[in-house]
Amino acid sequence: MVMANPSLLLQSFFFFFLLPCLSSSCPEYQKQALLQFKSSILAINSSFHTLDSWNSSSSSCCLWDKVTCSSPSTSTSSVVIELHLSNLFARLMPSNLLAPLFLIRSLRVLSLSSNHLSGELPEEIGNLTKLNSLDLEENLLTVEIPFRLLDFKDLQSLLLGGNSLTWNNNMKLVPKCSLLRLSLRSCGLQGEIPEWISTQTNLSLLDLSMNQLHGPLPQWLAEFQTLSGLSLSHNKLSGSLPTALFRSSQLLNILALSHNNFSGELPKNIGDAKSLIILMLDGNNFSGPIPQSISQISNLVLLDLSRNRLSGNIFPVFDPQGNLWFADFSSNQFSGEVPTTFPLDIETLALGGNKFSGALPLNLKKLRNLERLELQDNNISGELPNSLLQISHLRVLNLRNNSLQGSIPKTLSNLQNLRILDLSSNNLTGEIPIEFVNHLTGMTPNLTSQTSGFSVLITLSSNFFSTEFAVNELIVNWKKYKQGLSSHYIDMYFLLDLSNNQLSSEIPASLGALKALKMLNLSFNKFFGKIPASLDDLQNVESLDLSHNKLSGPIPIAFTKLQQLTTLDVSNNKLTGQIPIGGQMNAMADPNFYANNSGLCGVQIRVSCPKDLPPTPKLQEHDNKEPWILLEAVGIGYPVGLILTIGIIFLAGYFNPSSPSNNRRRHHHHPHRLIRQRI
Repeated sequence: MVMANPSLLLQSFFFFFLLPCLSSSCPEYQKQALLQFKSSILAINSSFHTLDSWNSSSSSCCLWDKVTCSSPSTSTSSVVIELHLSNLFARLMPSNLLAPLFLIRSLRVLSLSSNHLSGELPEEIGNLTKLNSLDLEENLLTVEIPFRLLDFKDLQSLLLGGNSLTWNNNMKLVPKCSLLRLSLRSCGLQGEIPEWISTQTNLSLLDLSMNQLHGPLPQWLAEFQTLSGLSLSHNKLSGSLPTALFRSSQLLNILALSHNNFSGELPKNIGDAKSLIILMLDGNNFSGPIPQSISQISNLVLLDLSRNRLSGNIFPVFDPQGNLWFADFSSNQFSGEVPTTFPLDIETLALGGNKFSGALPLNLKKLRNLERLELQDNNISGELPNSLLQISHLRVLNLRNNSLQGSIPKTLSNLQNLRILDLSSNNLTGEIPIEFVNHLTGMTPNLTSQTSGFSVLITLSSNFFSTEFAVNELIVNWKKYKQGLSSHYIDMYFLLDLSNNQLSSEIPASLGALKALKMLNLSFNKFFGKIPASLDDLQNVESLDLSHNKLSGPIPIAFTKLQQLTTLDVSNNKLTGQIPIGGQMNAMADPNFYANNSGLCGVQIRVSCPKDLPPTPKLQEHDNKEPWILLEAVGIGYPVGLILTIGIIFLAGYFNPSSPSNNRRRHHHHPHRLIRQRI
């Protein structure tokens, strides 16, 4: 039998067991740098526990959470190459606590987004010359963008958006890197789109939104071959869109040019951009018709053309089996009948603020998955069709300011998921159907709120990035003003607006069952009778408007239980009695909200109620006799006075016997004496 060489066994044991253990330990200086970073955090927030695995007793920092090390080899030890430290802090933190991290020169990936970091970036960031990816988005960093980062030859991803950084427009840059992703959103860029970006021909994502850029969209940018995501929204860019932006070889998945000054007609070849998933051109000055070719973009999920000057009465015919999920054509100049040529599974359709006319189309019901339908501010007439009320998934139905007539159909109760219903400013008549109220379970508080924001995950050259787009706000009459409700949190709102119609009945007591309501507006109708006491069950209501009706009786005292109430308007009715006091009713002190109710009183309108007036003092017994005493005194005093007067006159000689001649002479020569005597 051949004996094994002991030295060979020892060498094998070293390579297979001891070497990996030794080499997997990160360098001590890197371990200490990370511990110093953690110590700086604890000095500010002693209850910070996210990095509890970072401790000095650990044999290697390569085993810590959020730390990635290189693989060991026979010639090199492991070193820290990646730190994923996003979303660590929920409070403001100074940026100088990052300084220890910048001592780890081996770093290739550093993610510090969404950390509430404030202040200037430490100069030591220039040490990280091996960086491949730097993510500092969504912080509160200030000062000028460090251009030396563009000298890092290996840098491929530079994400600085969402800070308060500034940009030196006078700096002439010749980057040494070849970027794949660049985000300078909200970084104070001015002037035209920087020329140096034209050298970054491998870019897959470019975000320059929320700056002050002006001028046209450069031809060189439209001709980028690898661009998958381009966001230039919220700038001052102008001119028409280059047709090259929509060529068939274009790889664009996201094109966001919202809120600029672009003008002219949309390129007719827009449908050639077959890869588009998100197309946002809202808030510009585009005019003319929508190119028919746009319906050929089969992958399109989100389309926003709102707030332009687009016109025409012929809409593109989208594939019924298409992927379009959200379409906003509001605030344009479209006319004709309400279009219905959209994919069957579309969920949001916004057509408000146009010139659509005629009756609501019966085939709207084919859009079976609609959750949000906006047709406000048009010229739509006729009655509410039963077919519309078969779209059972509807959460938002806005038909405000049209010419609808007839009664509210009982079948509206089919829309059990409704959270926002606005039928205001029409010509609806009749009553509020009790069936309709009893079945609006979407306005009861037992449903879990969901957000309706839009997030999409897109693959870019083997790198994933998640981006979220906020779609246009839903405009409603909220607390006496038109306000926008964020589309991202739209399911948090429960609103019922039937104002400015011709509805005439008592207010159904069953409205109190809609306990999730935040706003109830029944103003400018012909409702009569008493205000139902059951409305005090609307525990979440913030705005309650019952003004300009024919309501009578008192304001329910139970309104004092409405703790969320901030606006109450009962003006221009026939209400009587004392305005309740206590709870939020004490804050409802604007006299205008109670005006033209002649029978109301209370501290809110500074009108005393009868029971609050001081009581009239009762007459005492001697007071009751006082008039009789006065009459008796007059009766006695008059004859006594008369006798005394005659006596005085007699004694004064008025009745002295004398000759008539003497008497006449006395009258003639001294008439004033006679007068004096009589007096």
